[in-house]
Amino acid sequence: MNIKPLADRVLVKPAPAEEKTVGGIIIPDSAKEKPLKGEVIAVGNGTKDEEMIVKPGDSVLYGKYAGTELELEGTTYLMMRQSDLLAII
Repeated sequence: MNIKPLADRVLVKPAPAEEKTVGGIIIPDSAKEKPLKGEVIAVGNGTKDEEMIVKPGDSVLYGKYAGTELELEGTTYLMMRQSDLLAII
């Protein structure tokens, strides 16, 4: 993959949604809780006002509606600003 986020943006690969079954019934993908953590894949260079704190390989927490979903080579990623990240784990 050859993506380089610009400015203070971060490319995150969300953690897979947990498989849940209720009494033998498999919950469909549309009803699964979206994960709120993921792994940083790539980061931008930052801006003159904001230094990049996260780096590729960091595990992070982010808000429920943070980022823009992208699909590349069959894998789903989120592109978001560093300020949308809540914590590094």
